[in-house]
Amino acid sequence: MREPQRVRAAGLPDRVTIYEVGPRDGLQNEAAVVPVEVKAEFVARLAAAGHRVIETTSFVHPRWVPQLADASELLSAVERVPGVRYPVLVPNERGLDRALEHGVEEIAIFASATETFAARNLNRTLESQFEMFEPVVARALAHGLRVRAYVSMCFGDPWEGPTPVGQVVSVGRRLLDLGCFELSLGDTIGVGTPGHVAALIEAFGGPARLAVHFHDTYGQALANTLTALREGVTVVDASTGGIGGCPYAESATGNLATEDLVWMLHGLGVETGLDLPALVETSTWLAERLGRPSPSRVVQALGDGPSRTTAANAEE
Repeated sequence: MREPQRVRAAGLPDRVTIYEVGPRDGLQNEAAVVPVEVKAEFVARLAAAGHRVIETTSFVHPRWVPQLADASELLSAVERVPGVRYPVLVPNERGLDRALEHGVEEIAIFASATETFAARNLNRTLESQFEMFEPVVARALAHGLRVRAYVSMCFGDPWEGPTPVGQVVSVGRRLLDLGCFELSLGDTIGVGTPGHVAALIEAFGGPARLAVHFHDTYGQALANTLTALREGVTVVDASTGGIGGCPYAESATGNLATEDLVWMLHGLGVETGLDLPALVETSTWLAERLGRPSPSRVVQALGDGPSRTTAANAEE
């Protein structure tokens, strides 16, 4: 399989951690429910490809995200590999209770940087969302869990327009102050551009404890990621095959594809610990089960067999 020519670029980290969100954020937007055995194999394939962080599922109420109604069954089916982290998203204290029942060691919470999305996604105001997060984080930390925080709509909101940088920083700092070890800045609808990315990271006072989460709606995800790396960020969220979106924001298309990110990073001489051919094979396998071609440009270029057959059938 073709590999990118490696030309080391200055001003970049030696290594980047890719926080894989395919099993949770990737699959949650699929209309057809994916069988739990397929999800478990997906997670196993990701670990075998070298991933050391795989966000596996969420304990959200099944009425809101039916795709993740099998969270308990999936966690029981996943064979955890030593050295691999398997965080889950929890929306509230009930979700935390379920996570603790399954021996989860790391959770993530999901906040909003805008008033409208807080109301639509969390049924809270921008301010009252913290009343929900505070006991979740406090209890999780008391049980020895690590807590990551997402902030959505960091660059723009489909109802409110551009999100003020200061508003994002205010929400993000409050989450970090609660005790979250990492803050993922989400471009939920993919409207961010490199200058905006740099300005937001600088407004936080630098990259410490920051990660980035880009959607590729306007084709800016890789450019935005490269900017974040030049600002010192070393954790990037991505989804194998580029699957995903947001069920509460219709304009949110797929996540940054893990394979596209790995191709770029390896070409830049940045280590990821990931096996690109194994990732492409996994996306080819998953595309066949989802019944549609992978959105990833690298998978389209390097994949063969089932994924190309699926793509050809889709065009008929």
